[in-house]
Amino acid sequence: MSVLLAKNWAGSDPAGWWLSEKLDGVRAAWDCRVLVTRTGQPIRAPQWFLDALPKSESLDGELWIGRGQFQRTVGLVRSHQGGEGWRSIRFAAFDAPLAAGAFEERQAALREAVAGGPAFVLPQRRCEGHADLIAELGRVEQAGGEGVMLRQPGSAYERRRSGTLLKVKTFHDAEATVVGYDCGTGRNSATIGALVAQLPDGTEFRVSSGLTDAVRRSPPAVGSVFTFKYQEMTDGGVPRFPSFLRVA
Repeated sequence: MSVLLAKNWAGSDPAGWWLSEKLDGVRAAWDCRVLVTRTGQPIRAPQWFLDALPKSESLDGELWIGRGQFQRTVGLVRSHQGGEGWRSIRFAAFDAPLAAGAFEERQAALREAVAGGPAFVLPQRRCEGHADLIAELGRVEQAGGEGVMLRQPGSAYERRRSGTLLKVKTFHDAEATVVGYDCGTGRNSATIGALVAQLPDGTEFRVSSGLTDAVRRSPPAVGSVFTFKYQEMTDGGVPRFPSFLRVA
């Protein structure tokens, strides 16, 4: 079951749009029979978890433990073993793909169908404007959250990436040293595919996003320092979604 995917917020007026927290969990969809990932792969949740999900309404949401628990959530979901670890996972539902009507009607259907257990309906409120959006983003990030989401009022559920759903996040900047390169593939087979980078504490990671064709043809020399942006650090101290910005 394909799901609605978000675009990045580009500064448009958010007044009147629905505002909610962006959860750092595992995207999941429930069609009243099976639980799958955003790419349609089955999720082997314990039967008691599946039995507790609503049988009268579809769900689109996140399997979520809490802020800063992304790696733990992924580990439990990918283990395919169920077990007591799933007692800490909840299904945060933010849409009902198979329900009729606009977003507000689908929210009403969610509230009627989700009556407890591991599932809950993610709170939504109207955004009052740009200042309200930035204040809420700051509050969520300060509390350890990933960002916020904006949903266009009256919008339909589209099974594609759509401008009716926008994600708003703040990236962090840092510096790293080039320690090597990965060979490119496909259209980049004649250039580098990624920079192998090292943080001051010795942690190594790879950066492929943000590399222009010119940088791939003539990358920063080994030993040089460059600036990159990232969303957050994993529990192991590795930057999530690093993107090259410039040579420092």
